[in-house]
Amino acid sequence: MFLHMGNDVVVPLSEVIGVVDLTEKPSKLNREFLKTAEEEGFMVQLSETPVSIVICAKNVYLSPISAGTLYKRATEIY
Repeated sequence: MFLHMGNDVVVPLSEVIGVVDLTEKPSKLNREFLKTAEEEGFMVQLSETPVSIVICAKNVYLSPISAGTLYKRATEIY
């Protein structure tokens, strides 16, 4: 199965490690994590106004799709 994260980006569900909600002010730990991801070159920004972080095996994606919607997409059975 695959997860569509917005902006025509799809990743295998097996690569998804976690999803973090960004609708609240990000914690200091999350800000440090994002700074490191950007500095190391494995952050992919899918939107100017991301509302969630999708942590995958190879990249960290800033997605315009809410964490709740991403969860529903990941758990729906077709």
